[in-house]
Amino acid sequence: MNALLASEGELENPLLPPIPELVIGLIAFAIVFLFLGKKLLPNINKVLDERRAAIQGGMEKAAAAQTEAQQVLEDYRAQLADARHEAARLRQEAQEQGVALIAEMRSEGQRQREEIIAAGHAQIDADRKVAAATLRQDVGQLAIDLAGRIVGESLTDSARQSRTVDRFLDSLEDKATDVKKAEATR
Repeated sequence: MNALLASEGELENPLLPPIPELVIGLIAFAIVFLFLGKKLLPNINKVLDERRAAIQGGMEKAAAAQTEAQQVLEDYRAQLADARHEAARLRQEAQEQGVALIAEMRSEGQRQREEIIAAGHAQIDADRKVAAATLRQDVGQLAIDLAGRIVGESLTDSARQSRTVDRFLDSLEDKATDVKKAEATR
């Protein structure tokens, strides 16, 4: 058998296929190639083109969405800056109004205080005048009664009483004025 194999080996190259197999293989390859080229390859190219278009459209949509998002973000930042400026302006106005209100309230308080003091002084002056008139009348009556006891006659004449009381009080006021002048010169 070895001899038989040795004689065939010299005649045929084991690396080269037989010619009929080579022809059948080439025909089968051509049929598969033509089938793939005519039927399958256009479908694959169509699917790849659709996919490429979808990806391209998706990228364009993503770019447009990103551009829109960037614009919205810039608008938001601008609105936020405007709102901050408006808030600062309102805060400043509120502070100014607060200062003005405090100044107005202080001036109103000062005015009311002055009115109360003036009313108090007027009331004191009125009370002093009433007290002075009452005191003058009471002192006058006491002076008349005392003078009537000293003199021994009744001083019931009202004109005479009035003149006597006025003279007495005037002399007291003169003495009080003299005492004040003397104290002032010391």
